[in-house]
Amino acid sequence: MPIRIIPCLDIKDGRVVKGVQFAHLKDAGDPVEIAKAYDKAGADELVLLDIGASNRSRIILLDIIRKIKEQTTIPLTVGGGVNKFEDFEQLLDVGASKVTISSAAIKKPKLVWEAASKLGSEYITVAIDAKSTAEGNWSVYINGGRTDTQNDVIKWSTEVERLGAGEILLTSMDKDGTKDGYDLALLKTVRKHIDIPIIASGGAGKLEDFLAGVIEGRANAVLAASLFHQKELEVRQVKDYLKKNGVAILEG
Repeated sequence: MPIRIIPCLDIKDGRVVKGVQFAHLKDAGDPVEIAKAYDKAGADELVLLDIGASNRSRIILLDIIRKIKEQTTIPLTVGGGVNKFEDFEQLLDVGASKVTISSAAIKKPKLVWEAASKLGSEYITVAIDAKSTAEGNWSVYINGGRTDTQNDVIKWSTEVERLGAGEILLTSMDKDGTKDGYDLALLKTVRKHIDIPIIASGGAGKLEDFLAGVIEGRANAVLAASLFHQKELEVRQVKDYLKKNGVAILEG
């Protein structure tokens, strides 16, 4: 399976924002213009996360998705505030290729099963925000990283797969925005327990980090935000580097 390179746009009040470890948010630009740039740059997919997740922000997000789809061909994985089946249908109807669910998946696991059963697993991504614990394991956080559910990441990952999700977006809260590299221990541990694809998120800072996430972490896709937004690295650079090191990538 070719490796995907995925920029992530965190959206609040219609603007792209970026912070460190889920805090200290700063404006990073217009989502439609940024999406167009990533489409031209060869990104395989875009993740759009509505971190406002209010009724007003949902209306804004739907408009953003429509505009991006009118002006690009890039697949969109969209989430934020998804808490009922109709939300999946609404986002897919306006142009999302996949829908990602996080907090509501923990609160209402049957919603994952319902969406996967009715729509197909390929349309369902479950986002898991993981933070290390004193015991050397990881706990699942929800509500934008503010609430510790006390759920073990490994147990929750296997449950997500059983419920029918098509892939997992696995974010290390400890690494988010630090540019210190992906949490390879987290990736390797989760990979041992599940077979569905994993998108590695949180911590990419240099070309070698993407390679490590794929080779050591065994991720199926690698995601980054500020690194790409600030043009410290370009998507094409990452693709060329991975290809040079023997990794199969999506061409285009």
